[in-house]
Amino acid sequence: MVNQKLTATEIGFTHEDFAALLDKYDYHFSPGDVVPGTVFSIEPRGALIDIGAKTAAYIPIQEMSINRVDAPDEVLQSNETREFFILTDENEDGQLTLSIRRIEYMRAWERVRQLQAEDATVRSGVFATNRGGALVRIEGLRGFIPGSHISTRKPKEELVGEDLPLKFLEVDEERNRLVLSHRRALVERKMNRLEVGEVVIGTVRGIKPYGAFIDIGGVSGLLHISEISHEHIDTPHSVFNVNDEVKVMIIDLDAERGRISLSTKQLEPEPGDMIKNRDLVYDKAEEMAAKYREQMLAKQQGVTAVAEEDIPSAMEEDIPSAVEEEIPSAVEEDIPSAVEEEIPSAIEEEAPSA
Repeated sequence: MVNQKLTATEIGFTHEDFAALLDKYDYHFSPGDVVPGTVFSIEPRGALIDIGAKTAAYIPIQEMSINRVDAPDEVLQSNETREFFILTDENEDGQLTLSIRRIEYMRAWERVRQLQAEDATVRSGVFATNRGGALVRIEGLRGFIPGSHISTRKPKEELVGEDLPLKFLEVDEERNRLVLSHRRALVERKMNRLEVGEVVIGTVRGIKPYGAFIDIGGVSGLLHISEISHEHIDTPHSVFNVNDEVKVMIIDLDAERGRISLSTKQLEPEPGDMIKNRDLVYDKAEEMAAKYREQMLAKQQGVTAVAEEDIPSAMEEDIPSAVEEEIPSAVEEDIPSAVEEEIPSAIEEEAPSA
């Protein structure tokens, strides 16, 4: 009869050999890796996940979603398999901490970069305001709208809950900043309804040495000093006052820069009429605009009979756009991070072991 009691020496394989073999073929997990895992156990404030390590990894409730989660079973179910981000290295018990939130943030940044590249208009509701502007969420990320880019007469505090169209001003994952503009979205929408050669009625909202800013149905256009009259003007203040109602013609629409260029010079029946007889200019505005459009059409068709000086030249490059793209430095400190980087308290506590 064969003796079935074999010693470790007889089989040539000890417990130490077995442990060494496990170590040899054990996967090495590092923070930043994205790995598949299966939900092993749902805990009151987190879950244990089997990712193939010696010890089940732990995901705290704060790391389960980019959005607020009140209970783990809102996100995870037992035996569910999905991707997890390794957030921290092994603790003293050999347990890794995982995150779903970080994966969602990475994908959110990728999505907003794509939307910015497409110059897309997005919509989002305001969930809070501060002294510098308003806060919204885009793809789960916190976005900031500077006060200078909010185009509404409402006080900022009354914007909470309001859904706004927005364009991207800054998408910077490295600096954790997502800045948007409500005003630029409105300018683009308005510009889509306007045409070069069209006469519109506006209100003077600001006067600078280089021209006047005219409000046209909620968006701003620039009437450059060189486009006020055929006669020389020392300063726009000599022709206009703030809140004056004016009739102007659109001579250029630059959607990419959000710039609307205006002219009253092209509406003058005679040179200098904007200074001598403004009412006549306004009365004849549609007639003069029709002639302007004919001249533009003739030029496009290659008719050289139109004198070059009768066609307004392109605006100078240093003219400010109707939508200022800079974020005022005074507001800089109020721009919140797009991603909240606090370490969840659940991670600092002792996580349950498998």
